[in-house]
Amino acid sequence: MKTWLITGCSSGFGKRLALAAAQRGDRVIATARNVKAIEKMAEPFGDRMITMPLDVTDPAAAKAVVVKAVETFGGFDVLVNNAGYALFGAIEEGTPEEYRPMFDVNVFGLIETTRAALPLLRRSGGTIVNMSSGAGIEGRGGGGYYHAAKFAVEGISEALAGELKPFGVRVLIVEPGPFRTDFLGRSIMMAANEMSEYAASSRKHYRETSNGNQAGDPDKAIAVILQAVDAEDAPLHLPLGPAAHAIAERKLAAFRSDIDAWRDITIATDFDQS
Repeated sequence: MKTWLITGCSSGFGKRLALAAAQRGDRVIATARNVKAIEKMAEPFGDRMITMPLDVTDPAAAKAVVVKAVETFGGFDVLVNNAGYALFGAIEEGTPEEYRPMFDVNVFGLIETTRAALPLLRRSGGTIVNMSSGAGIEGRGGGGYYHAAKFAVEGISEALAGELKPFGVRVLIVEPGPFRTDFLGRSIMMAANEMSEYAASSRKHYRETSNGNQAGDPDKAIAVILQAVDAEDAPLHLPLGPAAHAIAERKLAAFRSDIDAWRDITIATDFDQS
């Protein structure tokens, strides 16, 4: 039996993962900014699932959830940083009022929840699952702010993996491609300052036509995440679905091409001499 602390459980992967973990007999601390939205979800599981309000941008709230987890279950061994949303729009279109709150949730919220959990996890060991995206592997026009947030999640996660390995704490970066959650609906914010100059890179049409029509089955994705958390040889990076793998392969090929094209110049140049 594992005990999970999961953020962002009101919808999407967070909700499905909380349900799947509880259904297999694990214990779950399910959290959401609006706790009323998840209270009914916990009813069938009795004392194996508790719900708590958590605004991940509030460090005090994150610490309170950890304290409650210790009081109720003696702690937890899996932390899932799932809370987040996306801002779509060109870099010039975005405003601070739009992109700063997104970074507060996706990046700084993840940091605060992780920092609150680390004293416990360092003592007991466990796994941190950070929900990234194919958007955290490769940046594309029309979604730069969201790409930047997920790139930050990747960098933080890779650093944590090195820092926490001596304590028996693993880090798993989940990088889903398109799956049939409501991500393209309630979890997307479009920059209000829509500029005709960036029509070619706009994600607006993609959102309108793809919401609910994504190829990926989210329940199959959850099954793979559970398998990876249970595995002794879980990877650091876990691209989910053919689209995510295609993104990763394309990024690797482009990176390799850049390195090879300028290898002779960048190695032969003696940068240490004026």
